[in-house]
Amino acid sequence: MRRIALVALVVIVAAGVAAIATGSSGGGDPYYVRAIFDDASFAVQGEQVRIAGAPVGSIAGLGVTANKQAAVTLEIDDLRFTPFHANATCAIRPQSLIGEMYVDCEPGTAAAPELQRLAAGPGAGDYYLPVTQTNSPVDFDIVQDIYQEPITQRLAIILNELGTGLAARGSDLNAVIHRADPALGNTDQVLKILASQNRALAKLATDSAAVLGPLAQQRNALADFIVQANTTATASAARASDISRSIQLLPGFLRQLKPLMADLGTLADQGTPLASELRTSASALGREFTELTPFATAARTSLIQLGAAAAKSQGPLVNTIPLAKQLNQLGTQAAPAATTLDRLTASLSKTGAIGQLMALLFYGTSATNGFDSLGHYVRDELLVSDCTGYATSPVPGCSANFTETSGSADAGATAASDRAAAKQAASNRALLSTALAGDAIAKNTAAPLQRLLGYLIGPEG
Repeated sequence: MRRIALVALVVIVAAGVAAIATGSSGGGDPYYVRAIFDDASFAVQGEQVRIAGAPVGSIAGLGVTANKQAAVTLEIDDLRFTPFHANATCAIRPQSLIGEMYVDCEPGTAAAPELQRLAAGPGAGDYYLPVTQTNSPVDFDIVQDIYQEPITQRLAIILNELGTGLAARGSDLNAVIHRADPALGNTDQVLKILASQNRALAKLATDSAAVLGPLAQQRNALADFIVQANTTATASAARASDISRSIQLLPGFLRQLKPLMADLGTLADQGTPLASELRTSASALGREFTELTPFATAARTSLIQLGAAAAKSQGPLVNTIPLAKQLNQLGTQAAPAATTLDRLTASLSKTGAIGQLMALLFYGTSATNGFDSLGHYVRDELLVSDCTGYATSPVPGCSANFTETSGSADAGATAASDRAAAKQAASNRALLSTALAGDAIAKNTAAPLQRLLGYLIGPEG
């Protein structure tokens, strides 16, 4: 059955190629030739017309003339091989050993005039090719049958009768023999080829018997296949131009596909060791997946419980949305105060206030922690100077700002330093008031802190 399918596929492909070749020929109306043959043999309508082996058309119709000759109408679709000239010739030749025929034509040379058109009668409008320029085939089975009884005896009788009937028509018989000479020469060549292939033919006959037996049992399926193949061939012929275009694009596609196939080959070569190792570890992977089943079963229960817990926690999470909004609002409102506080702490760090405050606490603690045999006592020293009294305006030489001054600076430099210190103190107090303005607790502690900073920073300027 595989061989039958292969043969059928070859037949379908050949039909498709023929349809493509016919459909892709030049446009225009077909060129019709009415060729006269002594015998059309087994030629049927639809068989191919070839020129130099290439299909150019088909047999459009068959008829019989008044002189009992075969009139074959040739439809030439490929107009590149037209017109036919007066020295054109056509011959019916066997296409295969199963009896199929085709018409092999030679359109002639341009030096000769074109064929004449029939003005009236059968085939009016077609170009006329007379019987003198055609050859009819001699079928192989006819030649072979003359060696078998009773065909030999009947042939002898026919020859005797022909001798009597052609006694007065020697010229007509001579013309027929001359026209049949090419066919006889071709038949002789066919017989020589068949003789050289007798073993192959014998094997073909044996294989055919082996094939035809099962084929006869499946004749219904074969008949359906032929019907479907005919439908496919008809559809292919209708799309002949598209199929032809696809075949024209195929070489470019193959050129683009070649690098990809090379890369795939390289990938396959490189992937072979990996595939071998995967094959080796396949059993271990199988065991791992098998052992994974109990874990998946236990995890299913955990996931179900996790889903239930998520469903229960959905309400509380939704209820936290107002709190999150309040926190977001608090953070938005606290951003300016945090920025101001950052500037305040940066200013205190830059002027050394924090370090001086720590030193004050350290030395103050040390001064109050005196101890002797009698117990604890407070160390104290009374200092009286021009800077002892409280003043609301800057006193030259009495600045309490944390700035470094030189002992040799003059009075002008001291005054400038005092003004700068007073300006910095005012800025620090403003920063602190802004930082503490947005909080209730900070408002309650603002006054003590301001008094402490006033003592550390100095009086307002």
